Amino acid sequence: MFGTLMFASKEIMAALPNIHLLGMFTMLLTVVYRGRALYPIYIYALLEGLTYGFPLWWPPHLYLWTILWGVTMLLPRDMPDRAAAAVYPAVCALHGLAYGALYTPWQIIAFGLSWRAAPAWIAAGLPFDAVHCVGNLAAGLLILPFSKLLRALNARAGIK
Repeated sequence: MFGTLMFASKEIMAALPNIHLLGMFTMLLTVVYRGRALYPIYIYALLEGLTYGFPLWWPPHLYLWTILWGVTMLLPRDMPDRAAAAVYPAVCALHGLAYGALYTPWQIIAFGLSWRAAPAWIAAGLPFDAVHCVGNLAAGLLILPFSKLLRALNARAGIK
């Protein structure tokens, strides 16, 4: 269900370039479900591939969200709310800012680009990454309240 929700949210927001809820969902699900958050992340990636035919831009989706998942897994589980309210949006925003740099190795391999040109490639994408960063920061503000809500709903339903 969450993988489908991630995919649907991305499609609904497609008119806004580099603005989406994927980072928020990745962190939210990781904060609440830990390792099980990988399932919706990869379901989302699979749905993208099935919808768009597994184009050359698709393979990085197998690792880009996993990096954010991994960073989120490294955050303390018992982080105080005041800290989480700042840390979650900051991590989400930094992932958006780093997106182009994280995508670059695939671009170099897939398109035979030069590793020496990577800094220029990354610099050229910084305006897009800045927009991504701001969008992720705004969406990241939802992680803490949604995680509290999701935990409460899980407790009511008897889900661990």
